[in-house]
Amino acid sequence: MKRWLLLGFSGLLLGSAAGAMADEGMWTLDHLPVKQLQQRYGFTPTPQWIDLIQHAAVRLAEGCSGSFVSADGLVMTNHHCANACLSQLSGNGHNYMADGYVAMKQEDEPKCPDVELNQLDSITDVTAKVNAATNGKSGAERIKAERAIDSKLEEQCVAGDPKTWRCDVISLYHGGRYALYKYRRYQDVRLVFAPEQSIAFFGGDPDNFNFPRYDLDVTFFRAYVDNKPAKTPQFLKFDPHGPKAGELAFVVGNPGSTQRQTPWIQLSAMRDDMLIPFYGYLSDLRGVLWQYGRAGAQQAKEAQDMQFGIENTLKVFKGWLETLTNEGFIEKKQKDDAALRDWIAADPARRAKYGDPWAELAKAQQRGKELQDRYMMIAGGRGFGVGTQLFADAMTLVRGAAQRAKPDAERLPQFRDANLPAVEQELEAKVPVYPEYERTMMAWSMEKMRQILGADDPFVHATLGKQSPDELAKTLVDGTKLADPAVRKQLWDGGEKAIEASTDPMIVFARQIEPTATKLRKQYEDEVQAPTTKADEAIAQARFAREGTSSYPDATFTLRLSYGKVVGWKEGDHEVPPFTDFAGAYTRATGADPFKLPDSWIKAKGSLDLSTPFDFVTDNDIIGGNSGSPVVDRDGHAIGLIFDGNIHSIGGDFTYDGSNNRAVAVDTAALMEAVRKVYKLPRLADELASGHL
Repeated sequence: MKRWLLLGFSGLLLGSAAGAMADEGMWTLDHLPVKQLQQRYGFTPTPQWIDLIQHAAVRLAEGCSGSFVSADGLVMTNHHCANACLSQLSGNGHNYMADGYVAMKQEDEPKCPDVELNQLDSITDVTAKVNAATNGKSGAERIKAERAIDSKLEEQCVAGDPKTWRCDVISLYHGGRYALYKYRRYQDVRLVFAPEQSIAFFGGDPDNFNFPRYDLDVTFFRAYVDNKPAKTPQFLKFDPHGPKAGELAFVVGNPGSTQRQTPWIQLSAMRDDMLIPFYGYLSDLRGVLWQYGRAGAQQAKEAQDMQFGIENTLKVFKGWLETLTNEGFIEKKQKDDAALRDWIAADPARRAKYGDPWAELAKAQQRGKELQDRYMMIAGGRGFGVGTQLFADAMTLVRGAAQRAKPDAERLPQFRDANLPAVEQELEAKVPVYPEYERTMMAWSMEKMRQILGADDPFVHATLGKQSPDELAKTLVDGTKLADPAVRKQLWDGGEKAIEASTDPMIVFARQIEPTATKLRKQYEDEVQAPTTKADEAIAQARFAREGTSSYPDATFTLRLSYGKVVGWKEGDHEVPPFTDFAGAYTRATGADPFKLPDSWIKAKGSLDLSTPFDFVTDNDIIGGNSGSPVVDRDGHAIGLIFDGNIHSIGGDFTYDGSNNRAVAVDTAALMEAVRKVYKLPRLADELASGHL
């Protein structure tokens, strides 16, 4: 699914500082809790250790984490983080997502069409510069000032070489601090190994967010530079023995977004006005995909990536709703908000400085509720082609042409010069396009738009004309040439003139939509996002003044380190041990999906050490975005691979309970045993063991 189609959900809520207890916390690498680590575990992270962790970790730009595990660019991440690549490379009767892929030699490593890896190079505090640019501004003026200073800082950071560098200004502590993150880009990323989905996701939906687990949820990529394996001297040495119970464990990765100190007024609005309607929307979409996939093997392959993501998202949303309707949680949030308000009110200087941001939030939330349906359907793209390639590319081309005609400081962040390499990679990627799937998704999306906005809505009338959603979708998909990357590149390179002159029906359709979408986006930014940001910043700065950096900032899909230990938990009246083993996988197998082991594992059973640890749990604090994060020991060695959390961790976006919140990881002992004995890949096993090709 194109990223811009999902805009406006998790990004509408921003978090701030959180008080850390137990082993809680997703810490930035420039403000680690050194004293807590010394006191609890007798461990002091040295500058060399931190530098290794920082440069060995990578971020998958589409939303996952990973790590270098050899000096020759070998990257370890999850199988489900590679779903898009595996699906895009599948063809000529192959289904690599279901059947796996093995590169027996380096020449067999195919390039993933649009995977980008980001390696964090540096973090620079730019709080003073951002505050100087935005101080005293509100509404549209504030949005303009934010974009201008971000553009200036990011442009200076990439220093004229955005193909090599990526730079992002990040708000931390919800405006208490701003930092400039500089990344090394890797856009030539090739597939080395992926197992079958039936072992990567063994247990399927019934086992998802549960434990015990028996999943080999891994993919190995390789980063290339100048058509050669990248030189990555800072990598995590691979421990073939894995961790022990009670061992100190670190997770380094890129948790997506948390709202642990978001005021309750925003969380309640998120629950009632956003989460519940979107849950229904995705439930309907799941039904469409389920029915589409039953038409045949080809249709099942076309729908599998999006269907997997929606199933996972719905389970997450269910956990969020359980947290956001929990009376104890609600009461605590309300008390925390009241305590901060009282702290502000107790001092005239604080009252003058911070005002009453909760009242401003209430106004912004009400306005957001009024605009939300139109904003999400039109500006957010849900009403035209959710999950489609063709419509998303058309909107990127039309929107991108208009944005690039503006000064860099006035553009949407996606289209600033510093960020264009990612857009261009996506547009030029040679990915398969499935017309029947595109027609189905476009028709369903437009039907939902008509249902939600109303059949008599003027925009709906203007968009659909006299055609039904099915008829219009067929006209657009059958008539467009955007499936050809050469056509997309020509339109992109031609800019506004090429877009204005194009008669491609999908481009014409996007041109028709974009003026209304632009107007709605600006209205939402000025009337909802800007006042919300200003009020949030006042609350966060008050909390920051009270707590400082003794606590960690909410997650922002930037590199964080959490610490904990390998430990099970108590579920009801029984203890859940922290490890599973290979023997348990064979015991759990039934021969039928989702508990069916692939043939490779059935054949290899006799050669395996069945006592080999398979998966394990830790009390590390993680959320979505940590998928693919390495689990690291105090020596800086990889001992595991995060791929999930237990059911109790789903509410981790809002709160953390160290008694039962657990991260679930693949044991490196299982990875090494499987690579050598199940898949018989001595080249890969030797590289993991030695750190070199």
